[in-house]
Amino acid sequence: MMKYNTGSGDLTNWIVEEAAFTPKFQGKCEAIFCQGNGYMGVRCATEESYTNQVRNTFVAGTFNKFDEYDVTELPNAADVTALDIWIDGDLFSLDKGSFTNYSRTLNLKTGEVVRSFEWTNRAGKTFAFAFRRFMSLADLHTMALHVSITPLNESAQIEIQSGINGQVSNSGAQHFHEGEKRIFDKQHLQMLQQTTQSKITFVHNATHSVVAGNETVGSRFAMDRRKVYMIYKADVQASQTLTLEKISNVYTTRDLTHEHLSLDELRSASIADLIASAGRGYNALLAESVAAWAGFWQQTDISINSQRDFDQLAIRFAMYHLRIMTPAHDSRMGVGAKGLSGEGYKGHSFWDTEIFLLPYFTYTFPEIGRSLLEYRYKTLGGAHKKALENGYKGAMYPWESAWMDDGEVTPVWGAADIVTGKSTKIWSGFIEQHITSDVAFGVWQYYQITGDEDFMERYGYEILLDTGIFWASRLEWNDERQRYHINEVIGPDEYKEHVDNDAFTNYTAYWCIENAISYYQKLKAEKPAVFARLNEKLSLDVEIPVLEERLAKLYLPQPTAEGVIPQDDTYLGKQIIDLSKYKAQEHVGSIFHDYSLDQVNQIQVSKQASVVMLMYLLEHKFGPEIKRANYNYYEPKTLHDSSLSLSTHAVLANDLGDTTLAYELFRRASEIDLGPGMKTSDHGVHAASLGGIWQIVVCGFGGVRMVGGKLRITPSLPEQIDAIQYPIYWQGNRLNVSVSKQDVSIVNETKKSAITLIVKDNEYTFTDELTVHL
Repeated sequence: MMKYNTGSGDLTNWIVEEAAFTPKFQGKCEAIFCQGNGYMGVRCATEESYTNQVRNTFVAGTFNKFDEYDVTELPNAADVTALDIWIDGDLFSLDKGSFTNYSRTLNLKTGEVVRSFEWTNRAGKTFAFAFRRFMSLADLHTMALHVSITPLNESAQIEIQSGINGQVSNSGAQHFHEGEKRIFDKQHLQMLQQTTQSKITFVHNATHSVVAGNETVGSRFAMDRRKVYMIYKADVQASQTLTLEKISNVYTTRDLTHEHLSLDELRSASIADLIASAGRGYNALLAESVAAWAGFWQQTDISINSQRDFDQLAIRFAMYHLRIMTPAHDSRMGVGAKGLSGEGYKGHSFWDTEIFLLPYFTYTFPEIGRSLLEYRYKTLGGAHKKALENGYKGAMYPWESAWMDDGEVTPVWGAADIVTGKSTKIWSGFIEQHITSDVAFGVWQYYQITGDEDFMERYGYEILLDTGIFWASRLEWNDERQRYHINEVIGPDEYKEHVDNDAFTNYTAYWCIENAISYYQKLKAEKPAVFARLNEKLSLDVEIPVLEERLAKLYLPQPTAEGVIPQDDTYLGKQIIDLSKYKAQEHVGSIFHDYSLDQVNQIQVSKQASVVMLMYLLEHKFGPEIKRANYNYYEPKTLHDSSLSLSTHAVLANDLGDTTLAYELFRRASEIDLGPGMKTSDHGVHAASLGGIWQIVVCGFGGVRMVGGKLRITPSLPEQIDAIQYPIYWQGNRLNVSVSKQDVSIVNETKKSAITLIVKDNEYTFTDELTVHL
């Protein structure tokens, strides 16, 4: 059972609580209470073990292939969170006896998880337990655990076994060779692991301090296969407390900051850091991390004055996870679709990054936004390889990306077909090609919002030109129609496979080619040195005339008499059925209880926003009536079976004046992970949806949009929300925006330059502060 009103005073709307523990629902809080710092993430399994528990420790960027038949994934590294606790010789578990006053809380403000309860064993002895843990935001390698156990009515013998456990796997796939295990000074544990294929060495360290009453508890150490641990045993009197502090760290040979060190040097440095951290202790390390979190929240916190306090908690929950999942420290890595909270999607990056996550960072932490796009530049090698393998030119980005050099890593086979019983082929890695446009859009959007010319000269112009070259080579000439088509693709609506002229794909491909031509002309006229370098690298003088010739003949699906743009060549001719049963579903994908994917392919039903997404991203290309007609046509046919879908529809509903529906979609999006449903997040949080929640608040209710290179702030608050306040960056200026039902006030906190923007169709220019009555 989840509770959302636990926090009070300075912690109001900062605390998420699990108020009851049920073993069959462990996955929920394991994922949403995940802790991390972008370098690594640890799934929040309870310290004691239960059946179906999933322990995950991921270090960003450390991909490995289980074998030649599998695709690369983030390996599940050794665990340091598990404790075997023995009470009078019996292994502790909550289901052995009874417990009261159970509470586990995630403090979004500090990143600390606290769990407490009173437990009575079968012999009638009662104990108070308290567990605390955090991942440091101040020291990316460090995590800490604090445990206290107090016998309340009788003395007891308490034994704790704790260490480094490499016996974990990725759902059975073991990614590590067994490595060397050592203990230093009879106290500090170290274990090495090396990935089997990518040959990355992990160095795990842990140390303990255990006190019973005022006495230090003695220990002995032990080793097992893939495991090294300490054993502490003490007789603890009633009302005495046994306290354990465990400080751990993880380093790898892939770390950018340590790649100059030999393995021996890395081992020595990591142990020295461990000893120094242990000397400071849990509370001092926590204070350092809390200070780092305070800096984060000072830059990003959003205030929502809503009739439902949950809304304020939800936006903070989203931003907490956006921070802990994102490798801000290293531009060689992207963001996984499940962040670092679970094994879902194997840690791979999708279009989720550029379309759903990147806007948050571009507007709020532009330096992190730049880092995420530098990752896409560093994966150009894989994009070129994929283009060549498919007979194309330029940069054809993989649908799923992992390490920089991996190229396409989408699995080939998925779940069983309900009709045939055979595994379904996953076509996305072959024909879901709009990812190339999405990456280009992310680059362009970042540039328009930040004005970062250095990024463009180093990376951005090349991506925009290279992707335009790809799309021109991808076009297929239709001799009968005397125009270019794009055939055999999957658009954003993944319930329609092998379609021709998917509207989202064609329009964004057109936009990419158009952009490439425009920036070619700009560079040639204004930046001769940059142009000369890229011309030599990409043969622009040869390729761009081809783009110009083909652009004029690229087919763009046109609106019907009712203003509806066909999603693809056949969508509007497919069967229409009553979708009300599936629109009201409790669990996504319920249509597949009745239909196979091939059958769904023949119905006018969409998994997620497709044409509606096009209206959102390229709205400067479409008039308001076209936008409205397509929203009204496609939303009733969209099941929102992807967590990416709700946010786009919410923003568009708000734009079109349906704030009631916009708020309902916001509520549903904000409850995907955080809400009361206890089976929504077993495989990890929905990263893109969390970015979408921020977009609903800031781009929807807050009215922020970059349209054709210009800033527009035209807010529209639903009835349930009285006011919001949020920060954004525009062209290097930090703006603090306050929105009420009556007006919008914008303060330029940095005053780097004058700001020109549009509010409700009127253009304003200001330097310090602007207030517009709505």
